Amino acid sequence: MSELSRVEEDVKRLDAFSAKLDDIAVLADLAREEDDEATAEEVAAGLAGLERELADLEIRVLLSGEYDARDAVVSVHAGAGGTDSQDWAEMLERMLLRWAERRGFAVQVHDEQEGDEAGIRSATFTVKGARAYGLLQAERGVHRLVRISPFDSQARRHTAFASVDVVPVIEDVDDEVPIGDDELRIDVFRSSGPGGQGVNTTDSAVRLTHLPTGIVISSQNERSQLQNKATAMQLLKSKLAELAREERQAELDAVRGQQSEVAWGSQIRSYVLHPYQMVKDLRTGHETGNTDAVLDGDIDDLIEAYLQYKARGEQAEEV
Repeated sequence: MSELSRVEEDVKRLDAFSAKLDDIAVLADLAREEDDEATAEEVAAGLAGLERELADLEIRVLLSGEYDARDAVVSVHAGAGGTDSQDWAEMLERMLLRWAERRGFAVQVHDEQEGDEAGIRSATFTVKGARAYGLLQAERGVHRLVRISPFDSQARRHTAFASVDVVPVIEDVDDEVPIGDDELRIDVFRSSGPGGQGVNTTDSAVRLTHLPTGIVISSQNERSQLQNKATAMQLLKSKLAELAREERQAELDAVRGQQSEVAWGSQIRSYVLHPYQMVKDLRTGHETGNTDAVLDGDIDDLIEAYLQYKARGEQAEEV
């Protein structure tokens, strides 16, 4: 039923687009016949609107993967660069949260580990919205920041790295992803994040470690230990299901990228704030000088460029 609803929505949008195109064609004929400048301006405005709608429809066509329509679990981790990397990880988290807010997506933060002096060491949150995973997969990888460090008393230029991991939320994975009791280590600890007085005074936070893979999932923003354990288990199973799917398709390296150090030579995108300002995606070559807008969540052009790049690669493999 969920898939049927998505298909019906796409068909309705396509029908509406076709109807608008027909209306503009009629107006265009009228403008030519009567040499009406006002009608011609209306036609131009209508075509501009259709161009924007067409771009959105093209994105929907590109998002045809098995889990592209699902919600997404996003994890951000600081890498090489010390305090700068932890500050950079928090900037990346804010960029992604602002992007989700711009799109009207709901966000649920599960865990956030503060940095030693500033920023965060890691954060995990779920983005809920149509095609959230399909869009956010463009952000999976290592992100590099070059800037004058605010933590350097000599105001020198520093390079920092942080990684973003994205997996789809997969419901009803209990049968698909069985986890034995001997494969799981469960730790409880006192929550340090938001959630009210009760959260901070009881050992309600839960950390799950999947021993065979080393995957660690924490949840601390629910009210009770039981709720945090259920949330963490769902996130862990989603990650394991995604890992199993990629291994079955023999595309782990191509889809998720090589499991490499979060440092030099592994980045997917560079953000340069000094000596010039530029954000460049090293996979697609797409770049922009408006770094402030990007860091404030305006990353749709970068995402679209990646989806087109990915589609070209898939078409080349088919040939």
